[in-house]
Amino acid sequence: MSEQPYPIVDAHQHFWDLERNYYPWLCDRDPIPFRYGDYSAIRKSYLPADYLTDAGSSSPTMTVHVEAEWNPHDPVGETRWLEEVATTCGLPSVCVAQAWLDRDDVEAVLAAQAARPSVRGIRHKPRAAASPDATERGARGSMDDPRWRHGFAMLERHGLSFDLQTPWWHLGAAADLARNHPRTPIIINHTGLPTDRSEQGLAGWRKAMQLVAQAANVFLKISGLGQPGKPWTLAENGPIIRDAIAIFGVERCMFASNYPVDKLCAPFETIFAGFRAAVSDRPASDQRKLFAENAIRIYRLSNAHATDHA
Repeated sequence: MSEQPYPIVDAHQHFWDLERNYYPWLCDRDPIPFRYGDYSAIRKSYLPADYLTDAGSSSPTMTVHVEAEWNPHDPVGETRWLEEVATTCGLPSVCVAQAWLDRDDVEAVLAAQAARPSVRGIRHKPRAAASPDATERGARGSMDDPRWRHGFAMLERHGLSFDLQTPWWHLGAAADLARNHPRTPIIINHTGLPTDRSEQGLAGWRKAMQLVAQAANVFLKISGLGQPGKPWTLAENGPIIRDAIAIFGVERCMFASNYPVDKLCAPFETIFAGFRAAVSDRPASDQRKLFAENAIRIYRLSNAHATDHA
């Protein structure tokens, strides 16, 4: 495995302590429907030491922790816990925190999250249809829902970005959201979820990505490319990585592990070796942006957040 020639900032990862904290999807007896299928292998605590072991020689200098669907009755509790974890090992560097944009307490939760020193943004997965044919614009809990939009509009006053995890067939609604709120950065998670790898599915994904990429305040995390029951390979994922970068441009893309979730699909170093190979023909300046500099800019990181894990 070749050495990483420049620093890595992991733009999307998770920690959880199931002995200490409550995550319904990880702690409850009955599992939820999940895009990678059986996720029993990750229903155990995952802390910085586990992450650094998995990362191996690709060990990032900084990370962005994205909310891990912690107990919804205590959204700020996850942030406080993560800041406590960071005091002992330096990770995570910053957080994308939980807030439910269509709840009555959204204003208070956003104010409390914004007051935390580690918080850079919010994630709340909007309601999504199971397939392109089942989409319904304006559905309750969706990006078109006036109540959800009211909560989203509060992000700007707190200087918070928004991490958007939704299937590509909802990116038309995301494009409208971005145009209506041009001063709120929107970061699309997991490459827009190109789960359908058929020719028709990928054509739909590309068209939706091209639409949402027209908004200058939309950015992209290239991650979450695993497929149930299939190995993570450059042959499968390289074209998607290259298409995504061509659509959004190098300045608006960043690589991320989605660990430990994507541990279900591939070793950490396999994923990052794939990222390196997919962009190996690009100038070193482009590669530095994709692996670190864009995440530093978009999530407002600094050298003060960097940790030497050697």
